[in-house]
Amino acid sequence: MTAGFFHEGDLVGVLTTQPLDRVLDYKAPEGGCQLGAFVEVPLGPRKVLGVVWGPGRGDWDYAKVRSVIRVLDVPPMREEMVSFLEKAGAYTLTPMSAMLRLATRSPGLGDPPSMRKIYRMGTGEVDRVTPARTKVLAVLEEFGGLAFTLKELAEMAGVGTSVVKGMVAQGAVFEEQSPRDLPFARLDPELPSKELTKDQAAAVAVLNEGEGYSTTLLKGVTGSGKTEVYLEAVAACLQAGRQALVLLPEIALTSEFLTRVEARFGAKPAEWHSGVTMTERRRVWKMVGEGGAELIVGARSALFLPYRDLGLIVVDEEHDTSYKQEDGVLYNARDMAVLRASMCAAKVVLASATPSLESWANAEAGKYRRVVLTSRFGASVMPEMRAIDMRSEDLPGGKWVSPTLKREIEARIERGEQSLIFLNRRGYAPVTLCRACGHQIGCDQCDARMVEHRFLKRLMCHQCGETKPMPTVCPSCEAEDRLSPIGPGVERMGEEVTALFPDARVQVLSSDHYGTARQLKAHIESIAAGEADIIIGTQLVAKGHNFPLLTLVGVIDADLGLQGSDLRAAERTFQLMRQVAGRAGRAEKEGLALLQSFQPEHPVIRAILSGDEEGFWAAEAAEREQAGVPPYGRMAGIVLSGPEVGPVFDLGNHLARNDAALKRVGAVVYGPAPAPIARIRGRHRVRLLVKAPKGVALQGALAEWVRPIKLKGDLRLSIDIDPQSFF
Repeated sequence: MTAGFFHEGDLVGVLTTQPLDRVLDYKAPEGGCQLGAFVEVPLGPRKVLGVVWGPGRGDWDYAKVRSVIRVLDVPPMREEMVSFLEKAGAYTLTPMSAMLRLATRSPGLGDPPSMRKIYRMGTGEVDRVTPARTKVLAVLEEFGGLAFTLKELAEMAGVGTSVVKGMVAQGAVFEEQSPRDLPFARLDPELPSKELTKDQAAAVAVLNEGEGYSTTLLKGVTGSGKTEVYLEAVAACLQAGRQALVLLPEIALTSEFLTRVEARFGAKPAEWHSGVTMTERRRVWKMVGEGGAELIVGARSALFLPYRDLGLIVVDEEHDTSYKQEDGVLYNARDMAVLRASMCAAKVVLASATPSLESWANAEAGKYRRVVLTSRFGASVMPEMRAIDMRSEDLPGGKWVSPTLKREIEARIERGEQSLIFLNRRGYAPVTLCRACGHQIGCDQCDARMVEHRFLKRLMCHQCGETKPMPTVCPSCEAEDRLSPIGPGVERMGEEVTALFPDARVQVLSSDHYGTARQLKAHIESIAAGEADIIIGTQLVAKGHNFPLLTLVGVIDADLGLQGSDLRAAERTFQLMRQVAGRAGRAEKEGLALLQSFQPEHPVIRAILSGDEEGFWAAEAAEREQAGVPPYGRMAGIVLSGPEVGPVFDLGNHLARNDAALKRVGAVVYGPAPAPIARIRGRHRVRLLVKAPKGVALQGALAEWVRPIKLKGDLRLSIDIDPQSFF
């Protein structure tokens, strides 16, 4: 080995993506290989992907060591990326093979460079419109200028390949030869930006000052123009010749954001999320590593792409819970963004109108810079906020729109303005009850009630996704026609609102109602254009959408998030209510937000109404600090699961009794106890909670604590550092 290069026959240690607990020895292939090279190696009868992680250990008979099959034609993994994966794995207590899988989530990495036939929208017209041809055109329109392989286009449209070929013959679809992976169009940071306010210009100056690593909390009321501010930070990053990453919490937000990027820089960025085709994922992965993609817009997993020179990470809506990965590798993308940036001298911008308490506390402590935008962009102002005391409203049972809210909606309809009714419950009703015996219909695989989705004509479990037809007979007592929906979901609200306002145009916005991102985008655009009088929506509507005619927001159940014992219940309720209220009055017309509450004197409700955000964060921080919980203490959740409840509890009790490793660092174990949802997908779940003082080496103690455990049979153990939810 010389300076990171291994000659043919040298022993190399290869980390594979397979669930093994060690690096494996192989012989370097003909022509040798570099440290960090992506390679294909034999493992038993299979060929698997791996990365040259270092020199081999040499503790195996050299004659029996197999050779690397080939080195893939992609840039080697950079030292910064290796360090990031190792540190992220150590922090989350994740095996390195699983971390490497996160960093190689792209198909066909080993395919050699070659030409291929691709298909994109043509200029001709079909001679005869058929349902199959319409589906193909719809897919091509949804993905704009993107190209597909024949198989991808046919599968996404749900048609046979002959349909696509027939459209090629008529010029409605173009077929062309193309290199497999092309660079993305260059972005022009010199193009003129929108005229910035004095507040925005000052914020841009702060974001762009200094060199190297920094994290800045960009806090601004909804509608204050945070996006325009951080796009100027992106422009500065591109001018310096470095790459930028913008993380968004929802795919639904991507389309509108891409339009804004194209308007600012003259071309669209690269996209990385579950809605991108496999062909495009491979292209993005390769171009990021080669420098052929300057700006990437994506979901949390975009953090693990092989950037050649990452200079800026923006985490938009940084408080959003969707940044926490809750299965597989358990990580928080906001925290991992800060870690990654610190290792490659990049800047981080955490943008939110209602930041997480963790980010607020880091800004208070001086670890993060803080920039605040205090006013809305243009003529719009923040909406007035009032509570409706439901204890004094004359509302019949089984109805949820109060007379006060009804009057305000009527006034908006008369003025040609829009109203939003917000209820954070999908489906028609959260519980289906038998009025003969009291049985509540639950999921067969989980300890969770099934939610009626009348739009789909099915019951659905929101834990495992199991569905079944709506029964007409009680599965417990077999009584007929005694099943009744209990409580409202957005679909049921749609029925009530349609009955109250028969002449109004009512639209329900819920993720269950859309098969594709294109359908959701079209629906949102039609609402923004004024093709609805009343919008009924879940938290989908609270994130980033702009409805110029919307002047009234009515929250049906402002108390909903305050129920239960979740550590972050108050914080999340405050964030969600402030976010959804911010949808009102984003143009010239003044907005009003009304919160229906049975406890309007609750401190959280009072804080929401007063707008005293700093006061709320300070009070919430004081409570958390006194309790010694995050961000002023450390926590880890341990979830044990198995097909039988007895062995799972036995394992939990064994761990709780043998906690010496945790006591040495001052940590305390609570539990075991059944998880709030004690069975999911047929597996019984038991939780333990570990609480420790801030600053202790908790990961090392946890690793020592669970190391002696040998999981038998189908038992599973997962550790969640800094848990965000406690289900």
